[in-house]
Amino acid sequence: MKISGNIVDVFSKRIFSGTLMIEKGHIKDIVEEDNIYSNYILPGFIDSHVHIESSLLTPNEFAKAALKNGVVGAVCDPHEIANVAGVNGIDFMLQCTKDVPFHFLFGAPSCVPASPFDSSGAVLSSKEIEHLFSTKRAFFLAEMMNFVGVVNEDREVLAKLSLSKKYGFPIDGHAPGLSGQELIKYANAGISTDHECTNVHEALEKIKYGMKILIRNGSAAQNLADLAPLFTNCADDLMLCSDDIHADHLLEGGIRSSVKWLVGHGYDIFDILKVACINPVQHYKMDCGLLRVGDKADFIVVDNLNDFNVQEVYFRGIPSMHFQQKSLPGSFVFPFRDKKIAVDDLLMAKKSMSMRVIEVIDKQIITNELLYQWPDDALNNFESTVSEDILKLVVCNRYENKPPVIAFVKGFKLKYGAIASSVAHDSHNIIAVGVRDEDIVGAVNTIIENKGGLAFFSEQEKEFLPLKYGGLMTGMPAEEVAEAFNRLEKKIAEAGCSLHSPIMNLSFLALSVIPTLKLTDKGLFKIAEYSLVDLFC
Repeated sequence: MKISGNIVDVFSKRIFSGTLMIEKGHIKDIVEEDNIYSNYILPGFIDSHVHIESSLLTPNEFAKAALKNGVVGAVCDPHEIANVAGVNGIDFMLQCTKDVPFHFLFGAPSCVPASPFDSSGAVLSSKEIEHLFSTKRAFFLAEMMNFVGVVNEDREVLAKLSLSKKYGFPIDGHAPGLSGQELIKYANAGISTDHECTNVHEALEKIKYGMKILIRNGSAAQNLADLAPLFTNCADDLMLCSDDIHADHLLEGGIRSSVKWLVGHGYDIFDILKVACINPVQHYKMDCGLLRVGDKADFIVVDNLNDFNVQEVYFRGIPSMHFQQKSLPGSFVFPFRDKKIAVDDLLMAKKSMSMRVIEVIDKQIITNELLYQWPDDALNNFESTVSEDILKLVVCNRYENKPPVIAFVKGFKLKYGAIASSVAHDSHNIIAVGVRDEDIVGAVNTIIENKGGLAFFSEQEKEFLPLKYGGLMTGMPAEEVAEAFNRLEKKIAEAGCSLHSPIMNLSFLALSVIPTLKLTDKGLFKIAEYSLVDLFC
């Protein structure tokens, strides 16, 4: 088989017209020519760190959407499904990849649960990690969020790090804001990447100590514009990732969108493609061709090097952009509470008029801590104060029939209704925010009835997206998921919320390993103190 076009040689930093000679799924030869072609052939884009579950898609449907934008592979951390269903959940994800012409590289989740301050559906100890490595289910140790455990030399944390070194696998990091001697100790433990940088100074310090920086541009957290200056001198130490991306944003471009943005802002095309296509494959030792003689015939064909509109994707020399999967994944059993909650469960006894409030930051997963002084005439049952955008936030254990935990949040600006989700990083308990207690209860109970989903609930209207796989994924095609998701977010916007991705922001309000203040099913957590703190102060 022969395929001709303008060949983009990222390694030699040149573009030439030529023909690929493909035999038995490999590039047998590359013949340089003097012809004029309108298409461009280049290595495919790689998402260097993604939680597929956050797209609400199963891996097979994720691949279908990603391929349309030239993303041919992903370094996948099945952390979300592992928190829900352990190794069985990871096996489900692997089952979904069968017969899919896409380069999935799965890691072993290192922090299940993410911290001892919330309740998950499973625990992955070093024993389970070795099982995943030895049976070739996983090929790297996924993000080590327990940086406190690394710095303090926690025995189980060190055991997991040692296993990754034993098998010769990379170790992914997760160290927001870590600096100085603690960062040095973290990096020296063998942790090779970080995707939590929000500024160039932080990134340069981590590069100094040998870490690769994965520049994140996802649905909620978008750090590309702030970190783009690193391309000037640090392209060898960079990769691109989405981390968490919803189906609509995946269809809009995913990694391709980041590449387009970088080209449009004048960064060197070869540096961009090295970061987007080459670095992840080499760092993670992915079984993916890079457009060289002898490589497997994995590449993409685009119309130009500004928009990168994808004409075709080749996997082992076979067009794969519109693949049909031979076998579809089955379901699996996962735990979910059956007891609903009541309005009385959201009543609060007054302990003080001063209260800690979580402040959401748009397009970020970090939060601020505010102190709010309730007016003297506030009732015993503190309720949402719409005029000041102080809304009730609830986390409800999804694995056991326990009462909900309550706090308050600023930044959603809802005027009516409530939002609830069974996607709540990282343990995926049910999280909800709303104006009226009755609406919060209605949204939460809708999710309990359906054993997972996303809900908007008000007196006038309801919108619901079921998530039948682990309360995390739908099984529907990306286009249908995006349409349903957009309907849901439209209802939320009509209720007054102006956040870029409100459901994603809500899901991260339970993530205890990210600064500053979060709410888990065990209470209000402050990462600076690495402990639960009292709501009242």
